Amino acid sequence: MDGVKRRLGQSLQLRLSIWLAIAVLLSAVAAGVFSFKAAFHEANEIQDLQLKEVAALVTANNVQFMEGGSMRYVPDFEAEAKVVVQRLSNRSVQGLVNLPPALPDGIQTLTLNGREWRIVVRTLAPGVRVGVRQQTSDRNEIARNSAVATLIPFVVLAPVFVGVVFLLVGHMFKPLRRLASELDARPDHDLSEIYVTGDAKLPAEIIPFLVANNRLLGRVAESVALQRRFVADAAHELRSPLTVLLLQAERLDLSEMSSQARERFTALRTGLMRTRALVEQLLTLAHVQEANDVQASQTSVAQAFRRVLEDLIPIAQAREIDIGVSGEADVWVPASEADLGTMLKNLVDNAIRYTPSGGRVDLSIQSADSRTSIVVEDTGPGIPADERDRVFDRFYRVLGTGQSGSGLGLSIVQTIATRIGASITLGDATWADGRGGLRFTLTFPEMDPPAALADSDHKRPMNFEPIA
Repeated sequence: MDGVKRRLGQSLQLRLSIWLAIAVLLSAVAAGVFSFKAAFHEANEIQDLQLKEVAALVTANNVQFMEGGSMRYVPDFEAEAKVVVQRLSNRSVQGLVNLPPALPDGIQTLTLNGREWRIVVRTLAPGVRVGVRQQTSDRNEIARNSAVATLIPFVVLAPVFVGVVFLLVGHMFKPLRRLASELDARPDHDLSEIYVTGDAKLPAEIIPFLVANNRLLGRVAESVALQRRFVADAAHELRSPLTVLLLQAERLDLSEMSSQARERFTALRTGLMRTRALVEQLLTLAHVQEANDVQASQTSVAQAFRRVLEDLIPIAQAREIDIGVSGEADVWVPASEADLGTMLKNLVDNAIRYTPSGGRVDLSIQSADSRTSIVVEDTGPGIPADERDRVFDRFYRVLGTGQSGSGLGLSIVQTIATRIGASITLGDATWADGRGGLRFTLTFPEMDPPAALADSDHKRPMNFEPIA
């Protein structure tokens, strides 16, 4: 019940539909009452007219005949509603109540012997007066039946009108629902103006709200751009002095120093290298966030694998990690060479960093339902399930791994993937020898094969050459 009340209080469409439905029902009730009264009154007028017509048929010559006939005639239905023709006199007539002879001419209502009658009195000739009467209870029953018949359209059509109200209101709010769906489907980085697509036209009352939202989005976009430029400028300005410091550290490394000084110098150089890596990651993140106008292109995965392995195999060999590519098919994916290389380098570097010595890192390609996925698996400790959604946050690092890092690598991958329409998921690695580990799956949207590869079914062998 609380949920219904909350929905009723928050939903403009539901409130508008309910109030319009109430208005329709109240209008139907008012119209029904008016129609019933009008039909009831008209039915009584028609019966009055019938009494007058019967009275007009009575003459001084046939009054006796019609009086006797009305006493003998009893209709098959509504027996109590028969019309009685009777002369006004002081004498008693068997089976009839006496009508006072002093009644005035015209139509009137009388109570005789505890019953109410509607009677028309006429003077036919001097000394000859006649009354044509009918019980009002029976007349009213006939009038009610006739009036009730007029209520049938209201009873039938009122629910129909209520349903039409709900349908019309729902149709009027359809452009708003479509706009809400489009906004909800927008990627996080899209702060462009809101436009109504298709043939849907928003109500005039919503346009000022939409304009205000567009202005707000513009201000937010300017603020975000300013923040990104500041980060990029700050990182760029920091890179030069850090490079100089590292060069000085390399020169200082050649100098003679005590073991205690050497230990402190090593910690200092490690900190400088870590700071430079953080600055480079910040510059990369700022670059990929600003690269919204990059033209769509297609890149060979094999070539991207080659470049990444050329850069990272020395690091993997130093840690005694077996790294390679499984599978021999090459595919093209809808991403620029720089974007694909950046994503793969961060994923593979992350896998090497967290894989213990003697472990393994594999890169592979999977195709299913016209979609291509790049899989990076390692034999590292993995990430707990409750932390997998947070590893894409900036500067977030899983505790207890003993590894240093900036916490920006996966955030960069997520930013690029969102911009190009790809998706990235985490899961448990499945190795034949039962070892655990982490599995990154980067899935790209569907694409048409490049014209150059159309005749080769969009695939070709990878043919990696040994890397010295």
